[in-house]
Amino acid sequence: MTVTTEAATGTAAVDDRPMTHRQVMEALSGLLLGLFVAVLSSTVVSNALPHILTDLHGGQSAYTWVITAALLTLTASTPIWGKLSDLASKKLLLQIALVIYIGTSALAGLSQNTGELIACRALQGIGAGGVVALGQICLAAMVPPRERGRYSGYFGAVFALATIGGPLIGGVIVDTSWLGWRWCFYVGIPFALAAIAVVQRTLKLPVVKRKAKIDYLGALVITGAVSLLMIWITLAGKNYAWVSWQTAAMVGGGLLLGALAVVIERRAAEPVIPPDLFRFRTVALAALASVLVGVGMYGATTFLSQYFQLARDKSPTMAGLMTLPMILGLAVSSTVAGRLITKYGRWKAYLVSGTALLAIGFGLLGTARADTNYGLLSVYMAITGIGLGLTMQNLVLAVQNTVPRHELGAASSVVTFFRTMGGAMGVSALGALMTNKVGHYLAENLAAAHVPAGHAVAGGGIPDLHRLPAPIVPLVTDAFGHGVGTVFLWAAPFALLAFITVLFIKETALKTSQQN
Repeated sequence: MTVTTEAATGTAAVDDRPMTHRQVMEALSGLLLGLFVAVLSSTVVSNALPHILTDLHGGQSAYTWVITAALLTLTASTPIWGKLSDLASKKLLLQIALVIYIGTSALAGLSQNTGELIACRALQGIGAGGVVALGQICLAAMVPPRERGRYSGYFGAVFALATIGGPLIGGVIVDTSWLGWRWCFYVGIPFALAAIAVVQRTLKLPVVKRKAKIDYLGALVITGAVSLLMIWITLAGKNYAWVSWQTAAMVGGGLLLGALAVVIERRAAEPVIPPDLFRFRTVALAALASVLVGVGMYGATTFLSQYFQLARDKSPTMAGLMTLPMILGLAVSSTVAGRLITKYGRWKAYLVSGTALLAIGFGLLGTARADTNYGLLSVYMAITGIGLGLTMQNLVLAVQNTVPRHELGAASSVVTFFRTMGGAMGVSALGALMTNKVGHYLAENLAAAHVPAGHAVAGGGIPDLHRLPAPIVPLVTDAFGHGVGTVFLWAAPFALLAFITVLFIKETALKTSQQN
């Protein structure tokens, strides 16, 4: 096995000395810029989607799939990127992921219908998956676990910044007539180009060169299992009954593919998701908690945008501003917790309190209606944001502190894989639930007001409130407010299960070196 070190101008001898804080921050700047781009790719469209889908004549189902298509491919590609990072240059892989993001973003901006947009978003998720996974992996390769907390906090802060900036940027773009919604996809390209340049100049990591075989069959089967279950969740109750032969075929097929994936991974020389990782109790529990947290995390960012635009009749820009309490809570809690973890070396308490706050926050948001006082909503969103900030990065840290160094890439990507899988399936399920509930509450409101259903939204489309007759608008906003509240109420038990799960994770002292 040959070991070399990446440098900006080529290859140099290995330097075993730990990186200084300045060197870490310089390299981290490129990683954080890349993370900003990856998160921006999903959040920049959240407030713009009602406008985009009105222009492309898409409905609630398309709304969900524009989000979940990217999450699905991000989920499926994450373990592949993680495995590749254990075998090849992390720096080169990160740059390749950014190039994929640039090309697919340009294509997304050229979409002429919802089918093309969803396909481009799926391709975009592959690049974003590489950037998100490799950022955490590169940090783990640079900094020992004991020191990693404060740097992980920066990841949480940048995640929050992109979550703040994305909806605001997307809102301003669609509210600016001479730009248009297509610039929601073009706007991230300059950041991605800058990230490639900064990474090339500053990131210097050891490269392990060894012969290896990528488990493409395992990746394909895992992708098939997740895709089939997600498609079932999206369409069930709308295109066919929950209890039907289609449900039996899709659920049975998904479970069968999942079982087949386990068999394939056990036999593969270089499995995408090494089964041996789950011999570590912390990895197994963190993976389960990540699925549960993912459901809530992506649900919160996806459906709050609809709430403020369709239940409170706010502009895309204003909708972004109104989510600030949640995002600021996430940013502050992530940064502060990271520094405290580095100082004291304790991390479990943050996971426990974070998941508890997440459950409480979702439960409170479940009471939201179209006329709920914004002051109360701000408190509910802040509690949710603090819970997310204390949870996301620390699940990764717990896993990285558990596994040997040569499995850091695969182990880190496992957490991201399960989190995004939970998010993808959660958004699909919660989106289907919301479509059903909004339709139900709207029908009730119309019947109570003695208004024929044809006067409101037909076919499950995203309504343009300014084009509806004035008497209909409060009936529609009330339906969306009640529907979104119901979605958060259903998300709360998942956060509660995550809380119970992390209680069983055993806290171990953070390692002070990069040795196994």
